[in-house]
Amino acid sequence: MASDTGVPIDAHFTHCYDDFVLDVDLALPAKGVTVLYGQSGSGKTTLLRCLAGLVHAPGGVLSVDGEQWQGDELFVPTHKRPIGYVFQEPSLFEHLTVEGNLNYAQKRVDLADPSDSVLSSNEVIELLGIENLMQRKPNQLSGGEKQRVAIARALFSQPELLLMDEPLASLDTQRKREILPYLEKLRLELKIPIVYVTHSIDELSRLADWVVVLDQGRVVANGSLADVLTALDSPMQLDDAGVVLETTIRSREAQWALMRVSFIGGELLLADNGRAEGETLRVRVDARDISLTLSQHTDTSILNALPATVIEISACPSQDAVLVKLGLGHQSIAALDESKAMDEQSKASRDSNEMLLSRITRRSAEHLALAVGSQVWAQIKSVAVLR
Repeated sequence: MASDTGVPIDAHFTHCYDDFVLDVDLALPAKGVTVLYGQSGSGKTTLLRCLAGLVHAPGGVLSVDGEQWQGDELFVPTHKRPIGYVFQEPSLFEHLTVEGNLNYAQKRVDLADPSDSVLSSNEVIELLGIENLMQRKPNQLSGGEKQRVAIARALFSQPELLLMDEPLASLDTQRKREILPYLEKLRLELKIPIVYVTHSIDELSRLADWVVVLDQGRVVANGSLADVLTALDSPMQLDDAGVVLETTIRSREAQWALMRVSFIGGELLLADNGRAEGETLRVRVDARDISLTLSQHTDTSILNALPATVIEISACPSQDAVLVKLGLGHQSIAALDESKAMDEQSKASRDSNEMLLSRITRRSAEHLALAVGSQVWAQIKSVAVLR
């Protein structure tokens, strides 16, 4: 069972195919969701399969929570690794009911101490909302229901590491929307590390605590969600520039179907999604959806205007635009210098909820005479914020 000590997953693999080389050296967190992100062919699934032992990379090294699974003279086979693996396709036993599929996974577990279980059977069933599916067979389930059962089956094996290979890839948009809230619950409830493969920025934004970006078999970015999203030299900025805010639902404007959410850096009015007041909510604000002004406007349809200070400006690869990193609140140059000297823990906390990115044209940046220290207002359309 993974501990709370913060002992990381240490993974070092070099594996060659005819036209592809995976070459990674990683230390991943022992808790939370690590997302392996990148385009098709970047090496995400190959890395996941190395972690599972499904691919044997000679010379590789892997330890999880201080226990070595692969080394110089050691290779623990897949069936002896305490992992749960969720594939793109559910691959349930068609001749068994949901209950039968879960029981099959449970029978293969030999726990010396039942208190070491990831979650109890009832907790897993409730967490994934499959109580009413137990007597059905796979051919009586929707795609989303099958995948929830597949996740439950993986958890019934009481893993120390949960590996998920694009579990939503085979689902249509509606089914993805249905299953994502369950995955968000897993992120909050599970005390074991999850490594999750995706090329979806939406899944990354809603689930990731840590992000590893792969390109052609190599790591091109590796860090906390906030660090990877707000670094102006991150490969994420090519197409997916933006930030993720951890917010709390505070109140509603029922007549307008809006809700007000708060976070460390301020408040936003968003389209109401029906979630209860007091609930936490991750929201993604894309850089392309933030416009900048030098003064606050009231004669506008844009409902959200946050005071901000320019921290950094970087040219975009397209050359016709710039990416502007903003610290929320109007700050002096001295305050900006002081914030740069913050310890890493404080900096990470600030970055996660007190930063925005704005992509604007070079012409606009010059027109506004933007520079480090410029005080601006960041305007955000309510309908543009993604939840």
